[in-house]
Amino acid sequence: KFHNMQSAVRRASVLENHFNPSTVPSPIENEAVHGCCPRSTASGAASGCPYLQEQAQLNSAPLKVIITGAAGQIGYALAFRIASGAAFGPSRRVILHLFDLPVAQQSLAGVALELEDCAFPLLAGIVVTTDVKEAFTGVDVAILVGSFPRKDGMERKDLLKANGAIFREQGKALNDFASRNVKVLVVGNPANTNALIAMSCAPSLPRENFTALTRLDHNRAKHQIAERTKVPSRQVHNVIIWGNHSSTQFPDVNSGYVSNAVGEAGVNLSVRTAVNDDKWLRETFVPAVQQRGAAIIKARKLSSAASAANAVVDHLHDWLIGTPAGEMVSMAVHSDGSYGIEKGLIFSFPVVCKDGSYRIVQNIPIDEYSRGKLTATEAELRQEKADAFSSLGI
Repeated sequence: KFHNMQSAVRRASVLENHFNPSTVPSPIENEAVHGCCPRSTASGAASGCPYLQEQAQLNSAPLKVIITGAAGQIGYALAFRIASGAAFGPSRRVILHLFDLPVAQQSLAGVALELEDCAFPLLAGIVVTTDVKEAFTGVDVAILVGSFPRKDGMERKDLLKANGAIFREQGKALNDFASRNVKVLVVGNPANTNALIAMSCAPSLPRENFTALTRLDHNRAKHQIAERTKVPSRQVHNVIIWGNHSSTQFPDVNSGYVSNAVGEAGVNLSVRTAVNDDKWLRETFVPAVQQRGAAIIKARKLSSAASAANAVVDHLHDWLIGTPAGEMVSMAVHSDGSYGIEKGLIFSFPVVCKDGSYRIVQNIPIDEYSRGKLTATEAELRQEKADAFSSLGI
C-alpha cells in the first residue's frame, strides 16, 4: 500500500523511459512551421526562437526538485504548482522528490497518487521516500519546507530550538548528495536563520545558492498598497522587504510606484504620492505586513499554507527564469555587506534576477527612519544566529 523506495525509483524511471524526444516529430524539418530560425535546433534556440527554445527545454534533462515536509499543508499545495510548470516555465520537465518523516509515509503515498492522476505533461517522475540520501541525491532545487510549525503564542526562540537541528542535518545532506549548483530555498521558520544554519553545514556549496522566503511578505505588501490605492496588485511595483521574515521586517515603499495610477496608460505615481498618507504608511501599513502571519494563525489556527506555496513559486520562477525589466523583488540572501548589513547573515534585500542568478540592487536611498528599521531587523538576525549556533555547536 505504500510507495517504497524501489517503487518510487521505478516510477521515475518508467516515466523517463516513456518520454523519448527522438520519437516526437520535429517541425523544424519544415521551416514554414515556425519560420523564425535556421534548421539547426542549437542555432535556432541560440538565436532566440521561442519554439526551439521550448523544444530544447523539453529535450533537456528534467530538474530534480525536492520538497521536504511534502505531506504537510504547504508541501501539498506546492507539489501540484511545481508539477504544473508554474515555477520553472511551461516547457521545463521536473522529477519531484517528495520527502517527509516515516510517520507521514502513507500521506506521501496519497500525494503521489494525486499527482499521477493530474497527468501533468511536465512531470517526468516522482520519488517518494523517507530516506535522506534517496531524497537529496542529485537534486537541482531544494525547497526546505519541513519544520516544526509555529503555533499561536510561540516565540521565535522556541522555533529556533525545535528547528535548528533539522536544518543542520538537511544542510549536511545537501552538501553530501545534492547537485553542486543546487538552488536552495528555505521556507520553514525561522527561515532566515534556518537557511544560515543549512548554508553553514554545506561548505562545498556556493553560499549565494542559499536563500530564504520573504516573497510572501513582498506579496502581502503589494496587496496592502493595491487595496489602499484601489488598483490591481499587478500595478504595484518595487515595494520591497528588508531583513528578517519576522515582525521586525521592514516593508519599504520608498522605491515603489503604482502604474496606470489614475486609470490611464502610462501614468505612474510613486507609492507615497498614490497613498498620500505617510501616517497610514508608518502606523498601519508597516505593522499590517509585519503581523500578517500572526493574523492568519489567529484566524486559521494554522500557519499560512496556500499563500506560502504561491510565494515559493514566485521566488523560484523569478530566480531561475528572471525578473521583468525594471522590476525588483525581495529575496533573503547571503549578505555581502551591502547597505552596511553584517556579511554572512541571510537578509532580505531588493534583487533582480537573470539566468539563475540574482544581484542585490544597489544605491537605494536609505533615510533615517528606514535605517532604524534595518538596524532593528539586523540586530534580531544577529541574535538568532548567536543563539542558534551556540545551541547547535556550529
